[in-house]
Amino acid sequence: MDDSSAELCSICLSAITERAITVPCNHYTFDFGCLARWLQQSSNCPLCKAEVTAVEYDWRSPTDFKTFRPPKKPDPDTLQNQPTIRSQLGGRFQTRRPVHRRPYSPPSPDTALLRRRYVYRNRLYSLHVGSNRISRYRNLTPQMITNSPDLQSRARMWIRRELRVFAFLNSDSDNSDASGSRLSNNAEFLLTYIISILKTVDIKSSTGHAEDLLQEFLGRENARLFLHELNAWLRSPYTKLEDWDRNIQYGEPLPERFDEHGRGIGRMQQRGCRSRSQTPHSERRIYRERYPLSRYEPD
Repeated sequence: MDDSSAELCSICLSAITERAITVPCNHYTFDFGCLARWLQQSSNCPLCKAEVTAVEYDWRSPTDFKTFRPPKKPDPDTLQNQPTIRSQLGGRFQTRRPVHRRPYSPPSPDTALLRRRYVYRNRLYSLHVGSNRISRYRNLTPQMITNSPDLQSRARMWIRRELRVFAFLNSDSDNSDASGSRLSNNAEFLLTYIISILKTVDIKSSTGHAEDLLQEFLGRENARLFLHELNAWLRSPYTKLEDWDRNIQYGEPLPERFDEHGRGIGRMQQRGCRSRSQTPHSERRIYRERYPLSRYEPD
């Protein structure tokens, strides 16, 4: 829909960057990010107050789009026993995982994913690389991402893998439990939600607005690290995740092997432990003491 840039979202009154259509009332003057946040608070359409049973978004043609189905509003008698969308996506509540849901057991996760879990478990921030002709790193703005299908494609590639770090966002495809299916759907929803944030918010802004939007789903510490690493990937010249994995550097060595939860096994790799822009160890130690691991820890 080429006219979306000239049309305003009925919720925030800013230009629509990712059109979303409510079902069944078919109102279409919403930005996906705004509507998603609205439905976290209310299941009713912002314009006509009809109950929204689905949201159609990521339109590529009249027959090619994605559908997100918000959780049904529970009966008052069972409200306390039903997990909300926030709790399912990583909220603050102990009831995030339903009692009868099978424990997350990924089938032979690859080393790259386990390495990413180790990074989150130990709160490791990749070291900064300056923007210049030699490094080919560059600084980005929301407008650049909005106007670049290539940047959006690279962002989706990285986000899809990174969301697999968090066990509570993923479920076994053979699990017939309804909540398990909903979690898979919500992981896809969160991908589109983050792309919407990238198009409208500077993720490195000192205001921390992007972090505020994402922390409801991943937790504050994970959201901060997630956005830092996403920015490092998008600024880099790499188009393949394995190339980025091989070249990204951290302020301390990484293990060579990991268990299924991303804990290090054996001696450390020396790759990535030195850099001209290395962050002081004392700064990382202070950060870890200030922001200890919480229940949002990647499983």
